[in-house]
Amino acid sequence: MTAVVLLGPPGAGKGTQAARLSAALGLPHISTGAILREAVAEGTELGRAAREIMRRGRLVSDRIVLGIVEERVARPDCRAGFILDGYPRNRAQAEALDRVLDRLGAAPRLVNIAVPRAELEQRLLRRQQLEGREDDASDAARQRFAVHAAESRPMLAWYGGRVVEVSGVGSRADIFARLRSALDGAVAASPGVTS
Repeated sequence: MTAVVLLGPPGAGKGTQAARLSAALGLPHISTGAILREAVAEGTELGRAAREIMRRGRLVSDRIVLGIVEERVARPDCRAGFILDGYPRNRAQAEALDRVLDRLGAAPRLVNIAVPRAELEQRLLRRQQLEGREDDASDAARQRFAVHAAESRPMLAWYGGRVVEVSGVGSRADIFARLRSALDGAVAASPGVTS
């Protein structure tokens, strides 16, 4: 089983590239935001706990998010592997995810999509104008960048040489080609995965 884990700051293109990788590799794309909303909608035990926390305007705990991720990756469509986007975001989550992947016998492939801050700010501004996402507005975006920087540095340091860095600058096709190049050896070795 291959677990592709896409890391990177807000606006790096993780979701866009995860969707492309999913289509190319035949592996499910798992976005933590999407599976959290799905668990809430389905009324699972963890989903009910998350709904109550979100209703009060609080952040869902690492324990609940990990539980929801663990439930999702245990489904049959993830047997050959999956592409995870939006998790982990900090060292504690990374350590917990490693334990889950170890239990599943998954070989994690960690890719950090690196994009200069000025480019990220332009992307979020465009996305905010096009999609109206409140979390992409300038004040919210600055806060998201600050939180990401504070939490991702210790996480990336802990992962060390296990993370491959790929430039997230250029066309979507160029970035995708770099991701494929970084992943091809590991993904091709995974049974049941076709390129």
